[in-house]
Amino acid sequence: MQRVTAALLTRNGKVLIALRKAGKHMGRKWEFPGGKIHPGESPEECLRRELAEELDIEVRIGGPVGSARYANGVVDLEILLYRAEYVSGTFTLHDHEALAWVDPAELESYDLADSDRKLARQALASLQG
Repeated sequence: MQRVTAALLTRNGKVLIALRKAGKHMGRKWEFPGGKIHPGESPEECLRRELAEELDIEVRIGGPVGSARYANGVVDLEILLYRAEYVSGTFTLHDHEALAWVDPAELESYDLADSDRKLARQALASLQG
């Protein structure tokens, strides 16, 4: 099982999601940005590194929001969703086709990656709570 992180990054009441590139596993689906945890790396360190690599931004990592297990015969993931606060940098796409700031209530209307659907419900509950 691969452990991965995902960011619940909010701004002005909106949540950031990213569109996976076509040709990748679950390509052309929306996801919370993040990535694979390397050996010896904490989830928080991973998420900071991944957002720097994928989007050229620096973030402050907050507490955990939730998690989801996803397996489909190709991948077996445990996804850890953390709050993230934008600190600096210019959003630049390296691993995604597009970014969108969406109203939390509209998250589930996007074509989310199967692995991120449960996270979307947890994110919404966290933001409403």
